[in-house]
This record gives sequence, C-alpha cells and structure tokens, in this order.
Amino acid sequence: MYSLYGELCTEVYDLSKPLGFSFGDVEYYLERLKDVQGKVLEVGCGSGRVLIPLLQAGIDMEGVDNSTAMLDSCRRRVEELGLTTKLYEDEMHNFALTGSYEAIIIPAGSFQLIEGREQAASALRHFYSHLRPGGRLIVDLFIPTNFDANHTSTRSWETSDNEVIVLEDRRTECNLLDQRIVSILKYEKWKEGVLVQTELQRFPLSWYGYHEFELMLEKQGYEEITKSADYTWLNKPVKADQMITFEARKAPIGR
Repeated sequence: MYSLYGELCTEVYDLSKPLGFSFGDVEYYLERLKDVQGKVLEVGCGSGRVLIPLLQAGIDMEGVDNSTAMLDSCRRRVEELGLTTKLYEDEMHNFALTGSYEAIIIPAGSFQLIEGREQAASALRHFYSHLRPGGRLIVDLFIPTNFDANHTSTRSWETSDNEVIVLEDRRTECNLLDQRIVSILKYEKWKEGVLVQTELQRFPLSWYGYHEFELMLEKQGYEEITKSADYTWLNKPVKADQMITFEARKAPIGR
C-alpha cells in the first residue's frame, strides 16, 4: 500500500540534502572516526549524505539500507566520484551480514524509524553482534517537540527538468504513551500542470528518554556510554530539543 523511501522520496532527499549538506553530523563523525583502522558500517545510509564524505576522508565505509531507490542513488554518486564501497539492501534492525566492524554509526535519528521497543532492543543486540570486541556504536537521537495531532505541512522543490515535487506531510497518530508519531507523506511530481508521478509513504517516528536509551544500551551489554549534545563531543545535553549522540563500546576480549 505504501512506498518505502521510493524514487520521489529519494529525489526530494537529494534535492533538499545534497552531498556536502550537514547538520554538523558529518564533521562530528569525521572527528570521532578519524583513528578507526577497520571497517565502519553506516546503518540507514540512504543516498550517502554521510557515508560518502567519510569514504572520501579515507574511512573504510560500508552501508546498509532497506530502500532500493536510496541505494541506487548512493551507488551512482559513489561511482561518479571514483570511490568504492559495499552497500547492502536489508532491514536496519535485522540485516544479514557476515563481516564485523570497528564501528557502527546511525546518524540523524534514523534509529527512531524502528517501530516498537522490542524491535529496537533487538536492533541494539544485532548491532552488538556485528561489532568487533572493543568496537563502538554511535547513534543520534532527538525528542520531537511538536505533538500537534492535526499537524499538516506542505513543501515543494523544483527539479532541473522544470518539474515541481510537492510533499504533503499529514500526521495520523500522536501516541505520547508509546512515544510514537506517525505521519503519511504524499509526494507528487508535476510538469506543466500535469501530475506525472506520485508516492504515498507511511513515516513512523519513535523517541526515547535520555536515561531510557542509556539503560537499553546497558541491558544489551554496551559499556563506556557517553552522551554529547548538538555534535559537540561530551557537551552535556540540557534541553529536550537537542540532538543527542550516544556512543558506547562492546566489551573487549577477556571481559
């Protein structure tokens, strides 16, 4: 019934967040991973907004995403830049990869697309199993501040082919008890007043309390947990609307 980060969604993402766009996360991850010697996996890598700059900096990056369209865009960009990487199409909470990684990163709140606490806990356990001993998990999380159950917004973008893509964002669920917001995103592409393509996407977003997520990490065996606000290392979070980056390690061998 609904598309899953399809062609129009990917086109909008690439128009609104082209390569070089950063919330401050690209620079932050470059700094945090600069000394990593082994492979790094970006979970929910999309079209490569974060992955490609890290790859250009010499970090051995791989990516996993469940969107064919997003991965196609990422592959195309990687090839155009003369880079090489491995990209896998799979679910972020239960991907089937044989390798292990020095670090796993999930920037920009992508972890919050996982629905349900059980599946989120399973994902953290899954990441742990793919980390090498002593490896790091780095995850960005935020808490929504708009809880209007009737929220609706419309945005538009012009393409290089003189087309217009219109995005309508209509909220259908705001569940404070379960800490989940669900929206329906309707993408429409118009050319010379004629509708030429449309997509409908269900967009769920969960959020986690500041202490809750730390406890979730501890339960799965992670150690040395730190929190940093707004992409400044060890900057203590003080407001609910800040982006919070959690970093945690898998226990080294012998522990």
